[in-house]
Amino acid sequence: MSDYHTLSDLDLISLLRDGDHAAYTEIHERYHYLVFIEAYRKLGDEELTKDIVQELFVNLWIKRQTSTDVDNLAGYLLTAVKFRIFDFFDHQNVESKYIASLTDYANTGNIAHTDYLTREREWEKYIDLAIQSLPQKMRQIFQLNKSDNLSYKEIAKKLNTTENNVQKHINGAIKVLKTKLTALF
Repeated sequence: MSDYHTLSDLDLISLLRDGDHAAYTEIHERYHYLVFIEAYRKLGDEELTKDIVQELFVNLWIKRQTSTDVDNLAGYLLTAVKFRIFDFFDHQNVESKYIASLTDYANTGNIAHTDYLTREREWEKYIDLAIQSLPQKMRQIFQLNKSDNLSYKEIAKKLNTTENNVQKHINGAIKVLKTKLTALF
């Protein structure tokens, strides 16, 4: 059929449902400007209006077989664009709330992070004090193992003692530290 511009809206809808691309093109040419003007009046942004109207017509093609009971094509398209605009504003509202929530979280998260760092520094201070209170030999062996990452064998060789003795000092240090630090926390 070559004269699609003479067809009624109902005929175009019927052809559109059957997948007739020329019918879709005629609907687009017939109503694009009307829908664009209505959307632009509500949005006031030409690029955004172009996007929403294009999305509407693409969706019309995609859902052509399910758009039943359309008696008034102009009314249908104007209502559809109105709902797309509502969806856009709803999305903007949700996005704004999400960003505000994320900002609040980030701001309070920084406070919580600062509080965490303060507590961590306090704990490190208590741990250092507890380690300093260990007997000198026990503290030396413990620090060689935990701070310098030396093995029992390396510590024994360095201090000219046995691995068994090193193990006893480290186990003793851990026991003393557990007792002191458990009382604090």
